[in-house]
Amino acid sequence: QVQLVESGGGLVQAGGSLRLSCAASGRTFSSYAMGWFRQAPGKEREFVAAINWSGDNTYYADSVKGRFTISRDNAKNTVYLQMNTLKPEDTAVYYCAASPIRLGVPVSPTDYPYWGQGTQVTVSS
Repeated sequence: QVQLVESGGGLVQAGGSLRLSCAASGRTFSSYAMGWFRQAPGKEREFVAAINWSGDNTYYADSVKGRFTISRDNAKNTVYLQMNTLKPEDTAVYYCAASPIRLGVPVSPTDYPYWGQGTQVTVSS
């Protein structure tokens, strides 16, 4: 069982930056792949970025590639999402999630059995 708590969301102007953090409980954090997803009002939850259990493989949605960076610190049981050059269309609730899949980088929400409560990111134009 993994419990996840996101932080770092807020209101930012277009072009600005935010860093989201996701703190995980439990001693087995390093065995999980971690992902970030987002959900805007009236839209389905979508994949943003993911990182494998060891931190040496990442994958990004095309919409954020080159602007967002996912990283993890297994010593701190924390995964991060650095978001730069934010756009109004990045506005959403952002969720972190944990997956036991160790092969590759999982990108489907169905690969992730553990989810945080989400943190709101609002980008004003």
